[in-house]
Amino acid sequence: MKKFLKIFTLIILILVIILITYLFIGLPPEAENIKWGVSFSQKQSEMLKLDWKENYSAILKDLKVKFLRISVHWDLIEPKENQFDFSNLDWQINQAKEFGTKVILAIGMKTPRWPECHLPDWAKNLSSEEQQARVNKLIENLILRYKNEEAIIAWQVENEPFFPFGECPSRKKGFLDEEINLIKSLDSRKIMTTDSGEWSLWFKTAKRSDVFGISLYRRVWSTTFSFLHEVFKVFPKGFYVEYPFPPKFYWLKAKLIEKFLHKRVIIAELQAEPWDPTALSGSSFEEQAKTMDFKKFQEIITFAGKTGFDEFYFWGVEWWYWLKTKQNDARFWNEAAKLF
Repeated sequence: MKKFLKIFTLIILILVIILITYLFIGLPPEAENIKWGVSFSQKQSEMLKLDWKENYSAILKDLKVKFLRISVHWDLIEPKENQFDFSNLDWQINQAKEFGTKVILAIGMKTPRWPECHLPDWAKNLSSEEQQARVNKLIENLILRYKNEEAIIAWQVENEPFFPFGECPSRKKGFLDEEINLIKSLDSRKIMTTDSGEWSLWFKTAKRSDVFGISLYRRVWSTTFSFLHEVFKVFPKGFYVEYPFPPKFYWLKAKLIEKFLHKRVIIAELQAEPWDPTALSGSSFEEQAKTMDFKKFQEIITFAGKTGFDEFYFWGVEWWYWLKTKQNDARFWNEAAKLF
């Protein structure tokens, strides 16, 4: 019941914001000199059975992307306790540097891509305090290794850390502040935090960062009310949803953050791939098209341009490359190339 009341309160507040945007807020000003980037995950590329290095190289060489967010997954960096393997991340950063691409490095326990919390097997049964100590050690090693890399422009600390999405253990209280303070003691680069663009009011996460990133999704497979299915059996476990939020909904919330917290807000995760109930590698084209096809892809680019934001990181570049190389469909890849 407590969870239901919390969700209900949040929905009411968001509906109030939507009502205000429709009744009182004009159109956001059109952004000039938009920066378009992409998010990349080695694990996501491998999940699609791609050569991830080939995929990554194509992003830099063919798309000519100049802004890149790289997910650093704990289980890839420290597969065995105290045995760090930075070789693949070294390669990614060196390649970005060679092509003059600027990098946001997403670090911590919870980083972009399912299952969100990428714990190595050896850390899964540790207590929350022990897990946090190990995460801190991971972060310290990352910062000390890459603090002199000019290609890195910001550290993203965790991914949507207070948003209850993904397969994650309970966290030690104050974990995010602890990680941010650790990074600040080791390096002076900007700190970025992120949150759900639709289902959060942003203030709790944004106040802790220098740059604040949000997600922007239009069509998703939602399990938000799955708990009602378990309790009352009146809702399905999940269903497809098209969000009703207009572009100015995101713009208004960003203006509030800028006014009261004085933080720059960017779109760190712009939907540009399907959101299916199963992994993309196992879903049909018909299923994928329910949340993303080429027309929807063009629509979300147009939608993004109306939000007033001037920096976006696409979510789905691995899927574009899978379509191009495995399905002989280069439309997404070529359309995105026009922006870069």
